[in-house]
Amino acid sequence: MRITLALICIAIVFASSANADEYDVVIYGGTSAAITAAVQVKRMGKSVVIVCPDKHLGGLSSGGLGWTDTGNKSVIGGLSREFYHRVWKHYQKPDAWKWQTREKYGNRGQGTKAIDGEQRTMWIFEPHVAEQVFEDFVSEYRIPVHRDKWLDRKKGVTRNQGRISSIKMLSGETYSGRMFIDATYEGDLMAAAGVSYHVGREAGSKYGEKWNGVQVGVLHHSHWFRKPVDPYVKSGNPSSGVLPRISPDPPGEKGDGDHRVQAYCFRMCLTNVPENRIPFPKPKGYDPNQYELMLRVFATGWRQTFGKFDPIPNQKTDTNNHGPFSTDNIGMNYDYPDGSYERRKEIIKEHETYQKGMMYFIANDPRVPRDIQKKMKEWGLPKDEFKDNGNWSHQLYIREARRMVGSYVMTEHDCLLSKDTPQSIGMGSYTMDSHNVQRYIKPDGTVQNEGDIGVKPRGPYHIAYGSLVPKKNECQNLLVPVCVSSSHIAFGSIRMEPVFMILGQSSATAAVLAINEKIAVQEVAYDALRLRLLADGQVLESETPVKSGTGIDLSKLKGVVIDDDQAKATGQWLRSTSIKPYVRSGYRHDDNIDQGNKSLRFDVKLPAPGDYEVRHAYSASSNRATNVAITVHHADGVKTVTINQKKTPPIDGLFISLGKFRFEKAGGWIDVSNKAANGYVVVDAIQLVPAK
Repeated sequence: MRITLALICIAIVFASSANADEYDVVIYGGTSAAITAAVQVKRMGKSVVIVCPDKHLGGLSSGGLGWTDTGNKSVIGGLSREFYHRVWKHYQKPDAWKWQTREKYGNRGQGTKAIDGEQRTMWIFEPHVAEQVFEDFVSEYRIPVHRDKWLDRKKGVTRNQGRISSIKMLSGETYSGRMFIDATYEGDLMAAAGVSYHVGREAGSKYGEKWNGVQVGVLHHSHWFRKPVDPYVKSGNPSSGVLPRISPDPPGEKGDGDHRVQAYCFRMCLTNVPENRIPFPKPKGYDPNQYELMLRVFATGWRQTFGKFDPIPNQKTDTNNHGPFSTDNIGMNYDYPDGSYERRKEIIKEHETYQKGMMYFIANDPRVPRDIQKKMKEWGLPKDEFKDNGNWSHQLYIREARRMVGSYVMTEHDCLLSKDTPQSIGMGSYTMDSHNVQRYIKPDGTVQNEGDIGVKPRGPYHIAYGSLVPKKNECQNLLVPVCVSSSHIAFGSIRMEPVFMILGQSSATAAVLAINEKIAVQEVAYDALRLRLLADGQVLESETPVKSGTGIDLSKLKGVVIDDDQAKATGQWLRSTSIKPYVRSGYRHDDNIDQGNKSLRFDVKLPAPGDYEVRHAYSASSNRATNVAITVHHADGVKTVTINQKKTPPIDGLFISLGKFRFEKAGGWIDVSNKAANGYVVVDAIQLVPAK
C-alpha cells in the first residue's frame, strides 16, 4: 500500500511538472526575430518556448519577402548572417534548381566568390526555402513551438511586482517564465502588459525630426502621380463622388502628427513557368470598380507595372508595390495595430481580396491596355509555394504597427549619425523608408499620394539597447525586438528582416544575462552584454567609412594639429561622426565602458621649440563626461587638466584651451584617458598654437 501511494505521489508531481509550462524564457510570436531569439536562449543553456498565433514560422522572411532589403551587408552578423548562410548552402545543391538552372540565375544576391564558403551568404530566396531553414533551426535546437495560440489580450497577462509571471492564451494554455520576449509584428504582449507605445506618425516637433509627420509635397521614388489624374467618379465633377481608394479628408499640414499607418501589402511570389503556374484566380467579392483609378493611371501613359517583379530562384518573383496605384492598399489598415483579432482578420481578408482582384483585373479586364495585359497573362501563382493557403502568402506585410516608447527612443538623429547612440546591440543601415500613408485630393482637384519617404543614412548606425526594453517602472522582464522603441521614420530603417533577427538574438542574450544575475532587463551590465554579443558574431561597430569631406580640413586650422587618427590607442575606441563640428573624418569615443583602461596618446612634433597653447577638440553632448582627464607632458614637467565635455568648447565650438606650455622641438606628448570618467569620453584632435 505504501509503495502504491508513493508511486501515485510521484506520478502527480511528474504530471504537475509536465503541465506547468514553465520556462526560463517565453517568446510570443513566430517571426524571424522569434526564431533567432529562441536559438540564442538554447545556446546559452536556458529553456525556451515559442508560443505564436502563426502556423508558419519566419513571418515575412518566409512569407514572400525573398528579395531581402539589407542595406550594408557587412553589419549583419550573428544568427541573422547564419540564416542567410544556410540559404546559400541550400542553393548549392543541384536538386534546389527545379525550374531554372543555377547558371541561368547567376550570382544574384550571393556576394563575392572570394569569401570563404563558411561565410558565403545568399540574400535572395524562395519562401519555402526560408521556412525550411527556420524549421531546421527549431528542430536542431529542440525548441518547443506551440502554434495557433492567441494571447488573451484583455486578461491574459499576469503581473507581479513589475514583472510578467505568466501569459494565457484564448484556448486556455498558460505559460510561465522568468523572462518574456514579444517578437510579434503587432506588439500584442507588450501592449497587454501595459507598456507604453505609439501608433501612427509623431509630429516632427516631438523629437525634432525633419522626416516625421505628414509629408505633403514630398515626392519620392515612383510611388506618386507624375501626371494629373482626376479623382472623381465623373471627371471634373466633385458632386459625382470620389473614386474608390481616395480619401476625401484633408491630408494635414506638413510635419503634423496623425493616427495613420503606412500601407500594407502581400509580397507576392509569382512565376511565369507554365508547368508551375496557376492563372490569377478571381477572388470572392471581386469588384472591378475598385481599380478605376488604375485605368486612369494607364491612360496617362504609365507603363511600369512590372518594375518590382524582382527575380528570385527558379523563375519566380518577390513582387512588391510599384507606382501610384499598385499592391500597397493605401489607407485601409489604420485600425489594424490596435484592432481586435476579428477586425484584423477582416483587414487581412480585404487586403487579400484587393490584391488578388487587382492581378485578376489586369490579366482579364478588357479595358486594361493590351501590352500590359498580354504580359500579365504570362504570370501566375506558383504551385509549389504556400501549398496549404491556396498558393497565396500566409503573411501580410505589416510594415508598421505599434512601436514601444521604451527606455531609449531611436529617432532619425540616430539613423542620420547626428548624435551618439548609446550601448549598441546591433546596427542598421537601410534607407529610412516609409510607404505611402494616404491618398488625397489636392487643392487643384487632382489626386496624389502622401507619406512615401526614402532618406539614406550617412553610414551604418548603432541601435541602442534601451530601444529593446520598456521603461523600468512599466515592466522589468520584457524585451521587444520587433516593435522597438523608435519614431515612425527611424522605424522605417530599422524594420528590415535581417535587423529583426539581429535584435532577436540580442534580446535573448540580455534576457539570459538578466536571469543569471537575477536583475531587471534595464539593469543588465552593458560591458557583459557587449562581450557576449561580440563573441557570438554580432556586429556592433562598422568599419565602413562615412562620406568624406564633412569635417574641418586641417589646412584651415592654425598651428600644429594632431588628429585622433594619428594618436596611439590603448583599449578599444570607437569611431563616430554623429555630432558636428569635428576635424577631418570624425572623432573617437570610449563607448562609456571599461573606465581606466582606455587612452589616446598624441606625440608632439613641432617646427621649433617654444611656448605653445595646447587645445583639445571634442564634440559636446549631454551624455559626455564632466571629468575628462587630459595630461600634458611638456618640457617643464607634467600637468593634468580636467574638462567638462557636456559644455560646448569655447573656441569656435571645437576647441578648449588646456593652458600654455613649453616644448622642445621634438619632445612631449598629450594623453587623454577615460579613468574614472562619469560619461562618454570623446577625443577628436589636439592643436598646438604658438603662444604670444
